[in-house]
Amino acid sequence: MQTHQTVRQRAYHPDTCLIVEDSDFDREKMTRILQKTRDNMRIEIASTLRSARRALEKGEPTLILLDNNLPDGLGADFALELAQDPRLAGVPIIMVSDWPSPFMWEKAASAGVAYVLSKSEFDVRYVRSVLHKKPNKRLN
Repeated sequence: MQTHQTVRQRAYHPDTCLIVEDSDFDREKMTRILQKTRDNMRIEIASTLRSARRALEKGEPTLILLDNNLPDGLGADFALELAQDPRLAGVPIIMVSDWPSPFMWEKAASAGVAYVLSKSEFDVRYVRSVLHKKPNKRLN
């Protein structure tokens, strides 16, 4: 008799943030801000869009922090890609970039990104707002 196993999608810890950022310094800053916001949040790191896609195969994170300029593409394009995926379209995204441009803001708005921020203005209030599902506005 043959048995069939159900293949289950691996799931993230209930509170998981995926940080997609290629700078060690900026990843460390984002990690510290997340720890101030919610000390039990699990943090996954991806330094490229390719590694972010692999990380997302594990399941749906609670939040994505996304840089725009990555070695293998633009975060704004990746946000549009995620918006088209029924499994990931509802995951809140905060774009944190060195140089938020109007073109990037337009793409981010099309993708439903919660906030577009410069790296210098990113802080706990934006993370708290998204985690409590009360963004004051869609883009900053």
